[in-house]
Parts: sequence; C-alpha cells; structure tokens
Amino acid sequence: MKNILLNTDSYKSSHYLQYPPKSEYVSSYIEARLPKDAKILFFGLQAFIKEYLLTPFTKEDIEEAKEILSLHGLVFNYDGWKYILKTYDGYLPLEISAVSEGSLIPTGLPLVQVVNTDLKVPWLTSYIETALLRAVWFPTSVATISYNIKQTIKRYLEETSEEVESQLPFKLHDFGARGTSSQESAMIGGMAHLVNFQGTDTLSAIIGAKRYYGCNMAGFSIPASEHSTMTSWTKKGEMDAYENMIKQFGGDGKLFAVVSDSYDIFNAVSSIWGKELKAKVKKSGATLVIRPDSGDPKTIVLEVIKRVYESFGGRTNAKGYIVLDDSVRIIQGDGVDAKVIEEILQALKESGFSAENIAFGMGGALLQQPTRDTFSFAMKASAIRVDGKWRDVFKDPISDSNKRSKKGRLALSESFECLRVEELGNKKNLLEPVYKNGKLLKEYTFDEIRRIADEN
Repeated sequence: MKNILLNTDSYKSSHYLQYPPKSEYVSSYIEARLPKDAKILFFGLQAFIKEYLLTPFTKEDIEEAKEILSLHGLVFNYDGWKYILKTYDGYLPLEISAVSEGSLIPTGLPLVQVVNTDLKVPWLTSYIETALLRAVWFPTSVATISYNIKQTIKRYLEETSEEVESQLPFKLHDFGARGTSSQESAMIGGMAHLVNFQGTDTLSAIIGAKRYYGCNMAGFSIPASEHSTMTSWTKKGEMDAYENMIKQFGGDGKLFAVVSDSYDIFNAVSSIWGKELKAKVKKSGATLVIRPDSGDPKTIVLEVIKRVYESFGGRTNAKGYIVLDDSVRIIQGDGVDAKVIEEILQALKESGFSAENIAFGMGGALLQQPTRDTFSFAMKASAIRVDGKWRDVFKDPISDSNKRSKKGRLALSESFECLRVEELGNKKNLLEPVYKNGKLLKEYTFDEIRRIADEN
C-alpha cells in the first residue's frame, strides 16, 4: 500500500485539531529505551525513505484517504493535505536526521529526529510516526540480534579456532523467509541480518540490499536438500538419495548441505555417511554439511559431531580443539536462537571440539519473533514551537519511569551525550540530516554500513 496518507494509525487523522493554537513546529525523536546498558545496531531508515518518501502523493491519494477515513468515522485534514500537494508537489515537508546506519548506539539515546519544515503543518511530524517508527524498530532489532550473536560466535571461534575472519561471516545463515508475516518483512529483516553475516536463503533480502543500498550481491548460499527431496526416495532409498546429492553437487572446493534426520539421524551419520558413502564423500572433493533437524539441539549436535569424528576423523588444532575432517561439517537450523547457539558452542568446547565445525541456520527467532517491545522502541515529541517560541514536550508517568521521555530539540555528541541542540556548541552532532522535503540528503552503500558495523 503506497498511499502515505493511509500509512498511519486511524486516530492520527484527528490530531491536527488537538495541538495548541498558533502551533508551528513539532520535533520528535526515536529511541530504544531498554534494556539499560545495552547497545543497538541502527539500520533500515534509507530503505524506507527510498521506498515511501521519494515518491510524491497525488490528488487521488488525498481523495482516497478522505473517503476511507470519513467512512471510518474520523475527521480528515483535507485542506492540510491539499496545501502540501500544492506547495511541495506531494513530497512531505519534513526533515529527518539520524545516526549513521551501522552505528552501535547505547540504548536510551535518540537514533532519529524528525521535525516539520513548514510552520503550517505542525501535525505532520506525528502523523508519520506509525510508518517511521516501524521502518526503524524492526530492521534495527534484527540487526542488533544478529550482531550480538556474531559477537558470541566470534568469541568461541577466537577461543577454539585458528580461523576466525574467514569463517565468521558464514556462521549464521538466514532461514527466516517462510516464517515472516510478509515478503517485505523478510526483505527488511533479511537485509538487517546481512549487515553482520553473508549467509542467507532469503532472496528478497538480496534484492532489497541491491535496490536500496546498491549492493550487487550481499549474501550467498549453497545447494541444500529438504525433507521432501530426501523422503521422495523412500526410507529404503535413503542412501540413494544421499548418494545422488554427492553426484549432483560434489566437486573440488564445493559445499552442499543434506538434511539427514528424516528417519534415524544417528544411523544416517554413523552408517550411511560414515561407512557406506564415506569414500565417495572424501573422493568428491566437496564439503558435506550434515543437517540434523529435530530433537534437543544441544544434545543432538554434540552427538552428531562425535559420530562424524569417529567415522571421518579430524585433527587437533594449535589451540587444542578437534577440527573435523575437511570433507564434513554440521549446520543446526532447528530451534535456534541466541541462547541455543551459545549452549551448543559451550557444549562443543567442553567436549574438546572447535566452533569451526558448525554453522547455524536461524528462522523465526531472527526475523519474526522480535517485536517493538524487544528493545522498547518509541517515538515521542520532545519540543513544540508555539507563536515563535520553543517549549519542552515530555511525558513522565508516575507508574513507569522507563517511559519518561526526553525534552527539547535534541543532539547526540560523539561521546554519546544526549544534549539540547543549543547546548551542542562545537561538538559534532551524530544526528545528521538524511531527508528533507522529498530529497535524500545522505546515501549509504551496503559496504559502508558493513564497515561501520565492523568498526564498532
């Protein structure tokens, strides 16, 4: 739905009548309020601006919104929207400032600030809240979850492996497309994950990174089986199904993944892969990635890796941990979240296995389970200019101090001080203008965002 007038909550249609007389400008900000002492990886605003704010609305959009909202039981600011159409050719007279995409920012600080640029439309700042907040909280939440998992995996690689930088980008693979609420959600969340990693099966994320951030190819995948392809050979033909995977996808330096729990994961690992097809796996020159897909992840993965080591062997690296033979690796893609990943890596470490033996596939917990409350995102008005004078706007509910909002027109210094704009002095403001009156003022490439995230 591209009509920006309808990309809001119904009740906001009545808000133009609720501001004080002679109101001119409203300044609002977006922050992640919780958990305290955490950090947020900011991402996704540019995609929203390009998709929704660089295309003007039309007279037909106004008429559609008027009809729908009137039938819906609300008043509609027909004259206000007509004024914007006539004066700004349908582009929104707003200025949006934000921290750099890819930045790691402590919670409780402003990430975005927005203010109307025409004193005749002070109501517009909050009208855009629904769309703008949604554009920020979801990709930022996914990027933050993915970033935190990356730090966990990196720590275990540093402790148990001699190879970190070359392996880390492919240790968490996005399996989440089918579990999202829409293709757009998959695209936005999938892009956010790709800020940190390069493994994905979410094709819409690849398209989004190309369309909105100029990245020709942001992520990669490998040939992989699913239960339908394996079980179509029937239980008696399980070995034939696996052998066909070697035939189709083997080759020097190649990788392919095979789900192996359709019947008996332990028999598949120890007998079929580990005995009957072992020579063919090694001769193929490829790396077979075995995927268990059921049971308790921590216990199943450890048992599978032990059985693979027993059959295929391996080596002990310089840090004293076992690395499986190069012909075999494991990927766990069932029941995976941040907690499970750390539990599995810890279990492997305690049993003497390196973290380089395993990769993870993450679905719903990556792209669907995050909500606005995961990091307590909110957009709040903090200042209003009435009859030429700015005044503070804030809330401070006695029943919940965590919902106390900020006052004034805000700035964020490089040392992460939240200041009033008038207190900034010579300090650099991290909240830089990125959009104004239909123009994209600052454009990031995906490579730039990844670099910023890495420098964190």
